[in-house]
Amino acid sequence: MIILVGGEKGGPGKTTIATNLAAMRTIDKKDTLLVDTDEQSTATYWCSLREETQVTPRVASIQKRGKSVRTEIIGLKEKYDDIIIDAGGRDSLELRGSLLVANKALFPLRPSQFDLWTLGRLNTLVEQARAINENLQAYILINQSSPNPGVREIAEAREYIADIDNLSLMKSSACERISFRRAAIRGMSVPEYKPVDQKAIDEIQSIYQEVFND
Repeated sequence: MIILVGGEKGGPGKTTIATNLAAMRTIDKKDTLLVDTDEQSTATYWCSLREETQVTPRVASIQKRGKSVRTEIIGLKEKYDDIIIDAGGRDSLELRGSLLVANKALFPLRPSQFDLWTLGRLNTLVEQARAINENLQAYILINQSSPNPGVREIAEAREYIADIDNLSLMKSSACERISFRRAAIRGMSVPEYKPVDQKAIDEIQSIYQEVFND
């Protein structure tokens, strides 16, 4: 399966989601490749940290840029069980090319009005991609929401997203939790990080299970 994690706005945790999914899939003994198409190369840096600190298992990764991303991923898909693409937070050749080959596209968004305003452009990108990639499934993932149960961010975002034609809202979501950042700077996924943050683990495992239908 080819999973794209992308978007049109920086900051909602795309690389965090992509690296966690790649690590968890590798731990589940699936032959997985993490493809970093973002010019900031954050996913590549995460993989380097993982190797330097000898976190196992190793997560296989490569960098790809430009208009050849689509054809190169097509050439790789027979070699791996799963390919996870980390695309940058902007409309780019890499994002558009990845949408043409992905089975599923995940767009992490914070439940803020500034992030939700990008949905119109994302909806158009998915609609255009489906003219070629008819089976593309595209999802909005609410990420970095407030962990305060009294804040209605997620409920309000769900109401806003309900009218978007080409994007479905994932049942799973994730809150703003420091363990996501602490795990990332050690080249780890959240389930690998100690001390254990069970709420964060439950959230990322729910996302993982929904993405891979486990």
